[in-house]
Amino acid sequence: MIPPPETIRVTHRRIACDGTGNGLPAALGHPRVFLEIDEHGYVDCGYCDRRFILAGGPADGVDQATLPDISSGASGETS
Repeated sequence: MIPPPETIRVTHRRIACDGTGNGLPAALGHPRVFLEIDEHGYVDCGYCDRRFILAGGPADGVDQATLPDISSGASGETS
């Protein structure tokens, strides 16, 4: 498996991703989607492949290259 291009530790199970950050302007991002971290402790954005890891959760501190993609946590909501 290939590790995710970017991992972000978060403290809440429900998060939003729009693909921006690290100097990337909104015009180069993607529609905002809301993601829900489940019992695995992480979720991947279906647009930009960022992985959001719940701090203190089961995936925190694990080699991310060993974990499968979980993008099914997307709620389908956009804003």
